[in-house]
Amino acid sequence: MSKGKVRVLIIEDEIELARALRRGLVTQGYEVLVAPSGEDGLKMIEEQHPALLLLDLGLPQMSGLEVCRQVRTQSEVLPIIILSVRSKEHDKVQALDLGADDYIPKPFGMGEVLARVRVALKHAGYLKQRTESVLTIGPLQIDFAQHLVTLQNQEIVLTPTEYQLLTFFIEHRGKILTQQMLLSQIWNTDKKKQAYLHVYVGRLRRKIESDPMQPPFLETISGVGYRFREE
Repeated sequence: MSKGKVRVLIIEDEIELARALRRGLVTQGYEVLVAPSGEDGLKMIEEQHPALLLLDLGLPQMSGLEVCRQVRTQSEVLPIIILSVRSKEHDKVQALDLGADDYIPKPFGMGEVLARVRVALKHAGYLKQRTESVLTIGPLQIDFAQHLVTLQNQEIVLTPTEYQLLTFFIEHRGKILTQQMLLSQIWNTDKKKQAYLHVYVGRLRRKIESDPMQPPFLETISGVGYRFREE
């Protein structure tokens, strides 16, 4: 890896699109590798150790979903951003449930890709390096040691489940979390308590958001789940 450069691997079989992505990333100072197939991509991940993966779902032979599944058996922290013409909610949910961090439908603008890459890399660094016991995000502050949450210096009283939900969102902020992920984390189940999730998210929003109808922190991804914004 070039000194000081972040290595990005693109797994994409559309040659022109891969070239365009590479150009856009290189101009921003990234080191870029390109693999035309899932098999080649997995080999490059093992040998080159990229910091981030841009992955097409519609690959020949080995699908992007299978690549995602295999990557996650080896690494929980390598950021994976899916690029795909598949726009159905089912495809998004399936990719995210397999461990992808984000999903960008084709066609897309390079500016959007670069922004998502920055967020994913920041998120990965946060997961690896967070050691502070107190985290501040705008007017919201969380003291993990004391389980204390304040908003604009005023203490917020959360139930244990609300606190668990908030800390899970924060530890994965910037990442889309599907309903299934949240249900399995908080209640160790899948569909049985889906209504509970909606209720708890609503309660949490009323406590931490200045305007629950236009929440600055917790974003709803329609038909998929939620994302806690980076800033």
